Amino acid sequence: MKYLKKLYEWVLHWADTPYAVPALFILAFAESSFFPVPPDVLLMSLALAIPKKSFRYAAICTVGSVLGGMFGYLIGLELIDTVGMPILKFYGATDKYESIRQLYIQYDAWAVGIAGFTPIPYKVFTIAAGAFKIDFLVFVFASIAGRAGRFFLVALLIYRFGPSIRSFIDRYFNLLTMVFIALLVLGFILIKYVF
Repeated sequence: MKYLKKLYEWVLHWADTPYAVPALFILAFAESSFFPVPPDVLLMSLALAIPKKSFRYAAICTVGSVLGGMFGYLIGLELIDTVGMPILKFYGATDKYESIRQLYIQYDAWAVGIAGFTPIPYKVFTIAAGAFKIDFLVFVFASIAGRAGRFFLVALLIYRFGPSIRSFIDRYFNLLTMVFIALLVLGFILIKYVF
């Protein structure tokens, strides 16, 4: 938990630098293939600072995330033994590898889309998609749908409620931080024990 909190704070610090937008893209890319902290943290911070740019930030986040998902797919397709399995092991997903394969067989694009939208660690599904040779175009379109749905929903809420949601977040920031970290941990637990 301390490790995730420190990473969370490190990600959040980028919002106060001139590199915030490139950092958002890089974070979204990295999170889709290996990094544990979702880009939502930085997306929310940037969108709250300038609500009228919320959708631009969501688009940057979506593009970075989908490209990162393609990289995760490549890791699974070409480097599953040397790179993919160590990443899956880090997230406690190696024993669920076969279960994820069954999800892909049964639900195909739905498994990718749902993983892209929810707090389930998306990187586990991107790597597995490559390893199981899921149709690449199906994977890309499902990734776009899941990731865009998630990031544009955040952007819409911030754009729509602007300062009022900002004051809510400012007022309950510590609580929201703990809830966010709890959701992140829940995503890892779901991968470990449910699938």
